[in-house]
Amino acid sequence: MDYTIPANTRIGHVHLKVANLDRSLAFYCDLLGFSLVTTYSADAAFISAGGYHHHIGLNTWYSKNAPPAPVRSAGLFHTAILYPTRKDLAVAFRRLREANYPISGASDHGVSEAIYLDDPDQNGVELYWDRPRELWPSKPDGSLEMYTRPLNLQGLLGELL
Repeated sequence: MDYTIPANTRIGHVHLKVANLDRSLAFYCDLLGFSLVTTYSADAAFISAGGYHHHIGLNTWYSKNAPPAPVRSAGLFHTAILYPTRKDLAVAFRRLREANYPISGASDHGVSEAIYLDDPDQNGVELYWDRPRELWPSKPDGSLEMYTRPLNLQGLLGELL
């Protein structure tokens, strides 16, 4: 049977195993700016942007005080957090810089601009914004052309002037 998932389907939330809930809340709430919605005992927390019930769940049910998962193993590559505008991404980058938080990369993908980093448990995090669809690059045959080029971080910060 042919089936195509509905076009307006979206990923609702991600739920991460973390070693230390307070440390993760400091990263996701204090640094990235998510809001704590609720906790579930002392072992889980649910955070969101804009009052949604949760965009990210954090728990220590199987991972309390555990080391990070090995990089060379199956699992989540990164959680991608989509910002509404380029200026919002610039604000996030400025906050990371002011906190001296290490980033692992910054790329222009044609369709989007992204900053890459790891959370305190070495879970990959992508902070990005999408260019308007009409600006997405295409190949000569009309298909989408995504690429990875260095992101001009000074140009990104220029959004804040």
